[in-house]
Amino acid sequence: MKTKVFYCCLVLFFLGFQGYVDARLLVESKPDRDDTAAYARWLVSQNSWGILTNVVSFSDGVPGKGTGVPYFYLTTLDPTARNALKDHRSSLAISEYPLGTCSNADPESPVCAKITLTGRLVLLEANSKEAEFARTALFTKHPEMKGWPKGHDFQVFKLEIEDIFMINWFGGPKPLTVDQYLKYKMNIFALDK
Repeated sequence: MKTKVFYCCLVLFFLGFQGYVDARLLVESKPDRDDTAAYARWLVSQNSWGILTNVVSFSDGVPGKGTGVPYFYLTTLDPTARNALKDHRSSLAISEYPLGTCSNADPESPVCAKITLTGRLVLLEANSKEAEFARTALFTKHPEMKGWPKGHDFQVFKLEIEDIFMINWFGGPKPLTVDQYLKYKMNIFALDK
């Protein structure tokens, strides 16, 4: 029952964005829907926000060099980070809809991909190399974050992925292991404006 309520809320949320699509420059072309690992990595890499408990911005690396691991810049003033410090279980839901590549499909339609990465939302050691990488990735994709109030104690978190659920066509979820997802190497191309 809780799962149905979550997905209903998620659909209603995305329907609110039906008239607005962020005109982002895609770094990689949309892969074949039958290449599950490629499609999953593309969907995560091309997006810049998803839903944990609330809508959150994330990055999996600087554009064109995504790792597949989502990083977040969160404050404990928000329940997302506050709850993660007590209970690390988290899921990040991401839709293809904001990328503008679903044509006229409804956000809930199976032809408009959606992925849920489930795992542990963990706080990174502030001075670690991984936290430095994550800050670079986050501030490159979301430059405004650099100027967010210091007094709000923003910290870097990452989602340690344990399970993946993805739908990108009719017929139910696509089988994809975390290992397949993380090992997939994206083919990056340069775009001229």
